[in-house]
Amino acid sequence: MPASAAPRGDLDAEARKQRLRRRLERLIGVAATEGNELLPLRNGDEIFPAMLAAIRDARHTIDMMTFVYWRGQIARDFAAALADRARAGVRVRLLLDGFGAKEIEPDLLDLMDEAGVQVAWFRKPVWLSPFKQNHRCHRKALIVDEHTAFTGGVGIAEEWCGNARNPDEWRDTHVQVRGPAVDGVAAAFAQNWAECHDELFDDRDRFTEHPQPGSSVVQVVRGSASLGWQDMQTLIRVMLTSAEERFRLATAYFAPDPYFVDLLCRTARRGVRVEILLPGPYTDQRACRLAGQHYYRRLLEAGVHIRQFQPTMMHAKIITVDSVASLIGSTNFNRRSMDHDEEVMLAVLDEEFTAVLDADYDADVERSVDMDLERWKRRPVRQRAKEAAVIPIRRFL
Repeated sequence: MPASAAPRGDLDAEARKQRLRRRLERLIGVAATEGNELLPLRNGDEIFPAMLAAIRDARHTIDMMTFVYWRGQIARDFAAALADRARAGVRVRLLLDGFGAKEIEPDLLDLMDEAGVQVAWFRKPVWLSPFKQNHRCHRKALIVDEHTAFTGGVGIAEEWCGNARNPDEWRDTHVQVRGPAVDGVAAAFAQNWAECHDELFDDRDRFTEHPQPGSSVVQVVRGSASLGWQDMQTLIRVMLTSAEERFRLATAYFAPDPYFVDLLCRTARRGVRVEILLPGPYTDQRACRLAGQHYYRRLLEAGVHIRQFQPTMMHAKIITVDSVASLIGSTNFNRRSMDHDEEVMLAVLDEEFTAVLDADYDADVERSVDMDLERWKRRPVRQRAKEAAVIPIRRFL
């Protein structure tokens, strides 16, 4: 079947979506919502203007959380926009991960603090036990006036600016949400804010009813650190086992445990076209890439298609299934996302939305290199030694 072909089978698209919806609701225990409007945003040139416009239009509340808040003009633009709305009387809350956002410039914190922005830190390492230091808040969310939300893979830093044209402009995807699913994104923020701040809500939270401006069915799934099986693992497991024709994965960090490697292989062997799109020469986590490469031969032998994106860092976190369903959010296909970090994903049942993500995937494939099994078998001994060297730390990657 061609890579871009629509799914065929005994069930039509509506039946496929309904079956997947009931599986996800029953196994995760979170109801999906109807009537959502989703706008996929590709790369910084689309993502940052949309987020900043929503912030500047805020009239009541802004809640924002991010793992990465680094440096550059875009970091200053967000700080200025948040500070401006706080001065105007909008309740502004900003939740930063104590490890991921440690590079934020102190003068930006001073600017926001003086303007009345409530800034909280999720688990600053200096205060923590070694166990809690490994548990990070990797969620990215912006909720404005309780009616508009954004989530996806983007951090606040100059690396995400532009349109993935060169190594300085990372490739990523975010999504703007309107409708009942906004509550699910807001709950992800509230869950982590509750750990970091005494006040969970105030009189500026209106708790309004949501209109249904669109047609997308969306389930919002939250992942948190766990010693056992958790919801993010269930979500991805359901998507893999439900796929009938095609399973596509784009991820920044690919370092799964043996269970998910085996599940990918079994999915491919039962006739599903399994495609994985990963960073190529540009990555900010080389140890994680080596951990994933340890499994390339096994995956390729099972018929999995592996491609490496060439122009810049591939940072998106997207899964599409059979042209009818998709996942988008903060979760990578690695042990850290599934076992250790706070994450949030949207499970979307919508052919049109999925078609846009698949079209973006096709465009990214054109700028990628296929991994060839025979050539991979002949990789240098030095490469094999590097893969073996990261095995002891693979569970933390």
